[in-house]
Amino acid sequence: MKYAGIGLVMLAAICWGISGGIADILMNKGWDPIVISFYRGAVGFLCFFVWFLFRFRQNWVTSRRLYIWSLLAGIGVAGNFTFYFISIEASSVAIAATLMYTAPVFVLLISFILRMERSSWFKWGCIAGVLMGIVLLTGAYNTQSISVSFLGAAAGLASGLAYALFIFGFKNASAIGKPQTSLTIAFFSFCLLLFLFTDSKEVAAVMTSSDLGWFLLLGLVGAGISFILYLIGIRWTAASTASMVAMVEPVTASLFGVLLLGDHLTLIQLLGMALILLTITVLSVKQSDNTDSA
Repeated sequence: MKYAGIGLVMLAAICWGISGGIADILMNKGWDPIVISFYRGAVGFLCFFVWFLFRFRQNWVTSRRLYIWSLLAGIGVAGNFTFYFISIEASSVAIAATLMYTAPVFVLLISFILRMERSSWFKWGCIAGVLMGIVLLTGAYNTQSISVSFLGAAAGLASGLAYALFIFGFKNASAIGKPQTSLTIAFFSFCLLLFLFTDSKEVAAVMTSSDLGWFLLLGLVGAGISFILYLIGIRWTAASTASMVAMVEPVTASLFGVLLLGDHLTLIQLLGMALILLTITVLSVKQSDNTDSA
């Protein structure tokens, strides 16, 4: 079961990586990143709602804390999807995906602030390593010719921060109710929130557009199927192991961008990307070892 769980988590991460490429295709066709995010979450919500209805009585939970944490998770997902797509539009799929995976560092910093974890030289070294990787990846070391726009870098980091919020929200919500319930509530709040910021005319235009198939594919691959695979897989896999396996996403996104979308990365950017992925992997392994020995 352990290897089956790892396989499902890996499939989910591959789906997330592919979804970034699909979003890039839609943005090149002129669609707004917020509208793309809305449809990704809306299609996902329909999938989770159907999953929830299969065992309505068992899944239904009346808990104020469940609703609050699920709402925060929904806000995190909305921010994650939207900022991720904005970062793709302003930079590239590879850079946006890598910056989004600074989330474990934000989780670590929030844990320090809330005194959920003790700080150590190792953890601060990991934070420094990720920051150095970001500098190399974005070209911030050369202020006269920064290779990534400020918007692209800021949106990529914001997607990582939003991803961290989703981790905290869903972790607490799943401890109260079943995944079907928390996911349905989270993505319902996601749809309500993003609908306030979307252009209603463009949202309606999607339904009669020739690109509707792309939007449906994005929602199914990037939210519906992938989150269900992830949640089933994580039941048989340690959370720390799942976070390491999920690192397949930025690699998949980078390959999709380079091979199919014509993205180009310099040697220094590749070094920065490798440094970020390596540092977060080492951090995840260390946390896994600490959990196993506890």
